[in-house]
Amino acid sequence: MLVRREEKQMIQRFYEVMFIVRPDMAEQDLDKLIAGLDQTVTTGGGKVRSTEKLGRRKLAYMVRKFNDGNYVLLTVDADGVLIAELERRLRVSEPVIKFITVRMDEEEKRLAKVRAIRATKKKLSAIPPAPPVAPAESAETVAAPAAIPAAAAPAPVASAETATAVATPASA
Repeated sequence: MLVRREEKQMIQRFYEVMFIVRPDMAEQDLDKLIAGLDQTVTTGGGKVRSTEKLGRRKLAYMVRKFNDGNYVLLTVDADGVLIAELERRLRVSEPVIKFITVRMDEEEKRLAKVRAIRATKKKLSAIPPAPPVAPAESAETVAAPAAIPAAAAPAPVASAETATAVATPASA
């Protein structure tokens, strides 16, 4: 059984881990927390692509009696076991008030599929405009509007003011 585990390759997937830290946490303590999470990923066989401090932002709702927090985004290549350990550490870490992990390789596949479908369709703006129609015989173009029967032509609408003006004789 042990041999099989070693033979089985762990699949490295691309994840984004965003977490919110208490707003009253010092910058040096935040750096230590991020360094500890980076070390957890690298010792577990993963790779940290990037770390972004997004700064202090207002929360949509109160979380653990805080209205704002410092946002941090980690992009990580790791397997599922390592991500579970990273989430466990985030859960037990007191300064972290909220976190979310998103598997981005599936999202990238979905976006690539949508782009491929869109690339196969022709855009209407990419189709060249039709050349202008050459003027035909002038008699045909003039006769065409006159050929509308009188019954199909809309009747003129008289307003109430014109009806009263016609009904009362003009005084001389």
